[in-house]
Amino acid sequence: MTGGEGAESSVVSRHSLEAGPEAAADLARAQAGDGSAFTRLVGPLRPELHAHCYRMLGSAHDADDALQDALLRAWRGLAGFEGRSSLRSWLYTVTTRACLDALTARGRRALPIDVGPASDQVVVDDRPATEVAWLGPYPDIADSRGDATGPTGRYEQREAVELAFVAALQHLPGNQRAALLLVEVLGFTPAEIATMLRTSTASVTSALQRARRVIAEKVPAPSQQRSLRMLGDARLREVVTAFTTALEQGDVAGLAGLLADDVTWSMPPLPHWYEGVAAVVEFVREVPMSRCGSWRHLPTWANGQPAVGCYRRTDPGGDYQAWSVNVLRFRGDRIAEVVSFIGAEHFTLLGLPTSRPAD
Repeated sequence: MTGGEGAESSVVSRHSLEAGPEAAADLARAQAGDGSAFTRLVGPLRPELHAHCYRMLGSAHDADDALQDALLRAWRGLAGFEGRSSLRSWLYTVTTRACLDALTARGRRALPIDVGPASDQVVVDDRPATEVAWLGPYPDIADSRGDATGPTGRYEQREAVELAFVAALQHLPGNQRAALLLVEVLGFTPAEIATMLRTSTASVTSALQRARRVIAEKVPAPSQQRSLRMLGDARLREVVTAFTTALEQGDVAGLAGLLADDVTWSMPPLPHWYEGVAAVVEFVREVPMSRCGSWRHLPTWANGQPAVGCYRRTDPGGDYQAWSVNVLRFRGDRIAEVVSFIGAEHFTLLGLPTSRPAD
């Protein structure tokens, strides 16, 4: 870490957390070189810092790397932390800078819908597009912030990891992305962020204005969380069950009845995607239902949205193997979007088994 990153931000946060005697003692021990004390200090903040990294980078794997880098920087620079702001604010400063460095090195992530137009016919070529850095899913997180005294922003925590929101963030330059998240999700002020990012308040305010315009254009309203609350848990379970049953039984008409007219279906890392009920139903009939063997499904959650783990069996005598995690977006009681993240690694990320025994 450079000296500038090791020194404490001059931000005096309105949201500073009052450190109790144990935390103060651990801070003193950590600054003296006690790694266990540092682990105790940062442990409660790791989940929210990791989620911040995911929003910035669009990948849970990249978030792992960025958070590891940030905590290493924080450990090396902890001696320069003087307590003028909360440890939490200082860690967000260090973590945001680590993410901005990662963005410079890796660029933005995308969904197939960002890469090219919808396919006008069914594509059976299943070769992934490896030249694209694809957006990935994220495990579900709690509704609450876990710390009622910490910063609060306009977005709920689940809203702030919804696929549409994270995908829209990827269209923003790093500084705009950071400013928007630090204000709208975490509740810092433009003046605080100016110090965090080593820029002016006017620059932060300008970045926020541009970022808000992009988000307003690209994120559907209402938020998925509001749509799900309006739908209700019982009806949501009915629709998800009907969706998985239709896929398992090859019920094309049943599937069509669950979809919004302008539904989209994409499958990263495959670049092609489909739009509209007719195109989506034709794809499902021609590929998953006809060419991929039999299926079993396990309902779950990802990105604060209903999701389904899809298990495929091609050998009649074998087990069902992890194939894709389908993250669903609802409009009313219709499915408006299916993003199928192909790969067993997504099951591990979400805590799902990678195989299921035959019935």
